[in-house]
Amino acid sequence: MGKIAFLFSGQGAQYVGMGKEFFDNVESSRKIFETADEVLGFSMSDMCFEGPKEKLDETENTQPAILTTSIAALKALESFNIRPDITAGLSLGEYSALVLSGVFKFKDAVTLVKKRGKYMQEAVPQGMGAMAAIIGLDGEVIKNICSECSNDGVVEIANLNCPGQIVISGDKDAVKEAANMTKERGARKAIELSVSGPFHSSKMIPAAKKLEVELKNIDVYDFKIPVITNVTGEIVKDVNDVKPYLKKQVMSTVYFEKTIRNMIDMGVDTFVEIGPGKVLSGFVRKINRKLTVLNVQDMESLKITVDKLNS
Repeated sequence: MGKIAFLFSGQGAQYVGMGKEFFDNVESSRKIFETADEVLGFSMSDMCFEGPKEKLDETENTQPAILTTSIAALKALESFNIRPDITAGLSLGEYSALVLSGVFKFKDAVTLVKKRGKYMQEAVPQGMGAMAAIIGLDGEVIKNICSECSNDGVVEIANLNCPGQIVISGDKDAVKEAANMTKERGARKAIELSVSGPFHSSKMIPAAKKLEVELKNIDVYDFKIPVITNVTGEIVKDVNDVKPYLKKQVMSTVYFEKTIRNMIDMGVDTFVEIGPGKVLSGFVRKINRKLTVLNVQDMESLKITVDKLNS
């Protein structure tokens, strides 16, 4: 059998009720939710399980909620002695990957991402920034369109997710202009994303600077499992590079497709998406149809994944 990679979802995957089955059925998962409630000083569990959705969708709540649910799902999988050979996450998901690898303690990571969410939300006034997914157009063409529209404001490539899906981010008018232009030049679709800010663009520089200050207070430990960072799409060689990468990650392009291709080159043939949603599973399938792609977001998907990995 080839190698296994664990992937962790990012913002946008949240839904009310996420993680509740793990809380009810797996003691190590329940402890994760209890730790989050304790260190954050409010009931993150109630917010994940009962909502309201408007509250859960606020970036500074979404980020710790997804991290907590993802690590609770991870604990459920680890209770079957299943471990990956390598790990990565999409944007926020990179923090879950770093917890899995032992670089961050969960309690430090959950406090950190609450602040990360707050800083990202504050960096640009609500409604002034936007992100759009461009479907079915070449990256070079999109890059050129972004520079043509830069007179209207900032518009940059935020995510290179999988073949045929690239996300742009920046000032609302510039993103709108660029999205329209991509359709004129042959994009199948340009979909505005429901996010609260222009993430992974230079508009996030204020957030990155504040995050850098917070990162100074966090202890890091050696990697037990290799992590690939969004910033380069390569394995992080030195634990001292983690903090600079996390600072940069907020305001620069996420190389997700490159991350997956590098994992495949290293011999990974089984990908397990851990945490809410199945967005990353879809990306992986678009990159290579022959891979085994599993996910763990509730007790049923956990059982299917465990049975498949043990078969």
